[in-house]
Amino acid sequence: MKQTTFYNIHKQLGAKIVEFAGFEMPVQYSGIIDEHKTVRSSVGIFDVSHMGEFEIRGKDALALVQKVTTNDASKLIDGKVQYSSMCYPDGGIVDDLLVYKFENHFMLVVNAANLNKDFDWIKSNIGSMDVQLIDKSDDISLLAVQGPKSLVTLQKLTGANLNAMPYYTFVHGNLAGFDMLISRTGYTGELGFELYFEGTVTISEKIWNAIMNAGKEYGIKPIGLGARDTLRLEMGMCLYGNDIDQTTNPLEAGLGWVTKLDKGDFIGRDVLLKVKEAGVKRKLIGFTIDADKAFPRHGYEIRSNGSAVGHVTSGTVSPILDKGIGMGYVDVSCAQVGTTLGIVIRNKEIKAQVEKTPFIKK
Repeated sequence: MKQTTFYNIHKQLGAKIVEFAGFEMPVQYSGIIDEHKTVRSSVGIFDVSHMGEFEIRGKDALALVQKVTTNDASKLIDGKVQYSSMCYPDGGIVDDLLVYKFENHFMLVVNAANLNKDFDWIKSNIGSMDVQLIDKSDDISLLAVQGPKSLVTLQKLTGANLNAMPYYTFVHGNLAGFDMLISRTGYTGELGFELYFEGTVTISEKIWNAIMNAGKEYGIKPIGLGARDTLRLEMGMCLYGNDIDQTTNPLEAGLGWVTKLDKGDFIGRDVLLKVKEAGVKRKLIGFTIDADKAFPRHGYEIRSNGSAVGHVTSGTVSPILDKGIGMGYVDVSCAQVGTTLGIVIRNKEIKAQVEKTPFIKK
């Protein structure tokens, strides 16, 4: 299994290490609830170096990005980031991803578990295009610094004006004495930044320690993959492999806003146009459970009036709301906000209500 450049730090901090996407990654340090609340109230630091980064260069770089992604990358200007997805010809989702626009190239940031599959998929669609597809994943370390105190923490370490950066933009800057790409993005719903840099274990540890020192007065803590999952779920953000995969399409997953059917041709467009015309048969919904600490899990059956109408894709007890929350696909007739449904938990049907996501309103 692979290790990120922060592995020694995770071990020193007593993190619980698990295998994830071929990496040894920290799932928690002080505990998921404590870490989750730290990010919501102050600032946390995540090692997300397992994510994949591909560069697309060459004369036809934009044409390739337009072909394989659903959003309209022609609208991007240098320094902008775009959330997008990739589809198979049948409309099923290959992955969701971020598209970064540089002066002379694009960078795609993909999910760790899909890295090889995504690279092969993009490569198979190059054809005669004049492009170079480069996998930079093993060269790049990536930290996410998230929470209301993330900006004041990082501003101590850089001359870049972080306050002037709009959401979903990036700059090249020097932070803690090292050159890096500073991106105002995130997967928590909080103010936050992601830091991309190349370097040795020594460099990575210096950057980590500088951020921890800068955030000390705000009670900064290291955050594992467990809290990353509960944070994104409170915000109704999709997780590939749970809420979206090759059996789901972007329109039923609520990703119509990153599916620009009028931008011109892209892989899956013909099928998605037909889906839009006919109307989706099922929708990804959010739901809450008021029953004391009822814990919905992936795969649990969703019922309406005693009949199965779908299944849970993600579920947890929200550390902020202190009740069960989840997402799942249901028949479109049961998807209206306020609809009462039943979640089958340990052979018992527990009452749930369809809610508009995000569950935490910012």
